[in-house]
Amino acid sequence: MKQFFKIVFASMLGFGATVFFTILVLVGVVAAMSGGDKDEKDLEVKENSVLYLDFSKGLVDKASDNPFETFDLNSFESNKKMSLMQVLNNLKKAKKDDNIKGAYLDLKGVSMNLANMDEIRSGLEDFKSSGKWIIAYGQDIGQGTYYLSSVADQIYVYPEGGVEFNGLMSEIMFFKGMLEKLEVEVQVIRGKNNKFKSAVEPFLYDKMSDPNREQLTKLLTTVWDNWTEKIAESRGISAASLNEYADSLMAFNPANAVEYKLVDGLLFGDQVMDTLKAKLDVEEDDDVNFISISKYTRAPEKYEEGELKPWERKDKIAIIYGAGEIRSGNSDQETMGSRTIAKAIRKARKDSSIKAIVFRVNSPGGSALASDVMWRETQLAKEAKPFVVSMGGLAASGGYYVSCDADRIFAGANTITGSIGVFGMIPNAKNMLNNKLGLTFDGVQTNANSDVGMLTKPLTTYQYGKIQQSVEKVYDTFLGHVSEGRSMTKDEVDAIGQGRVWTGEDALELGLVDELGGLEDAIAYAAEQAGVTNYRITNFPEKKDPIQEFIKELTGESSSIFMKWKLGEFYNAYQTVERITKSDRIQARIPFDIEIR
Repeated sequence: MKQFFKIVFASMLGFGATVFFTILVLVGVVAAMSGGDKDEKDLEVKENSVLYLDFSKGLVDKASDNPFETFDLNSFESNKKMSLMQVLNNLKKAKKDDNIKGAYLDLKGVSMNLANMDEIRSGLEDFKSSGKWIIAYGQDIGQGTYYLSSVADQIYVYPEGGVEFNGLMSEIMFFKGMLEKLEVEVQVIRGKNNKFKSAVEPFLYDKMSDPNREQLTKLLTTVWDNWTEKIAESRGISAASLNEYADSLMAFNPANAVEYKLVDGLLFGDQVMDTLKAKLDVEEDDDVNFISISKYTRAPEKYEEGELKPWERKDKIAIIYGAGEIRSGNSDQETMGSRTIAKAIRKARKDSSIKAIVFRVNSPGGSALASDVMWRETQLAKEAKPFVVSMGGLAASGGYYVSCDADRIFAGANTITGSIGVFGMIPNAKNMLNNKLGLTFDGVQTNANSDVGMLTKPLTTYQYGKIQQSVEKVYDTFLGHVSEGRSMTKDEVDAIGQGRVWTGEDALELGLVDELGGLEDAIAYAAEQAGVTNYRITNFPEKKDPIQEFIKELTGESSSIFMKWKLGEFYNAYQTVERITKSDRIQARIPFDIEIR
């Protein structure tokens, strides 16, 4: 009886702790949300204001509507990121606002993909076209940050800081040696000519294959050439000189960065503020009136006389956001679920008030089956109304699969796309379990191949051959979809496929995309094809109730909020393992997790 009461008491204590933690989280989130209630009214923009830009917290295609997903359990603060369209719309609004004299770009860092970086840079150039200025300042300026800031009229750096300007590189981790020590065999099946489909290489080799090295070198070179071309134009420095500076690591010394015109001066923070005050012609003792770009969202839009307000416009353009790894089922903040996206496309297709659809794709690919489910809905949508794809930073493999049948495909010059190819991967952990842990397995089966795909035994030659046939069938289907969508022969697609990744610029030359441009360009084209001028934007997938989503978190349907909190910086490693163990058998996925620095 004593033991019984101990168990009951422990259970009650555990339940009470869970309830207490839940209430604590809810209170924190509600406090974070209600903290902005007093600011819900329109923002009054004072004269002589400066738009404050800080992209260090990140920028996404579509900001999460669920405050629990963006709530930091460590700091008990909201960590919500701004969306691409929010920033671009605010820059356009500020461009016409006489009370906004210029912008201050705080160079703490830039967290966004390559394509979004180009779109924001173009938005800043457009902002300047009205005669407004941009001042940029950082203590230690990273390379991507410098590329974005090069559009500014003046760039200043802290006297003891520096500028990272040394060219791009990408590094891949190989697991072969570790797996050999663990006695784990990864059985890989890929198309017989998919030599560039190198997602499997870390499990097979201890270094890059020649085809992989070739494609990655081409990719980085194209991105770097695009960057140096734009920096050269903005800063009045030749591309050849920029490459010389990168080779010599010259900009690490801030004095050299000034001498060679990469930056305009070395200033302390207070001196930068004095520079801004001089531009604004305000007293030295006065403060600069900064307005953050997120806060500026509440500044009222100014309309021409007779111009319809957004809420008065009946016609709509739908933007469907598909981001993350492709999986069957529902989407979440990190995955692109085929059920969610197919439902969104279908709903937009059947809504008569929606005159055109723009599908914003930002995905490395994933499940081939889930990709095909979404591809079918894009076909049906295309038959009903203009259907346009806007590629974000990444629209490769499965991300290209779901894009290939659009009426028109827009991509950024530095979008990573292509990777037309498929593979399968089945681990065999028999030797590790036997030899390292002393575990053995035995069982019975009704048929000759009931054990196919088991983690505790290798594939037979027959089973391997059957999976190989499936992989090649999926690849042939992939080629067929691209062939039909892009008006090319299968052989022509295969010649530029085989798993190879391309930048948007290269993809344009190869016929894989139709035009270089951003999300706004895709929207404008879709509206033109639909014959509408006065329209408003409606976003899909639709908003979810945040309380219901949080309840899902608590009931175990999704544990990402707690895993992020518990694992911290190791959360990405956890995701990688989860992806390998939960992925469908046949994958249409980008060769590897490309990280450019």
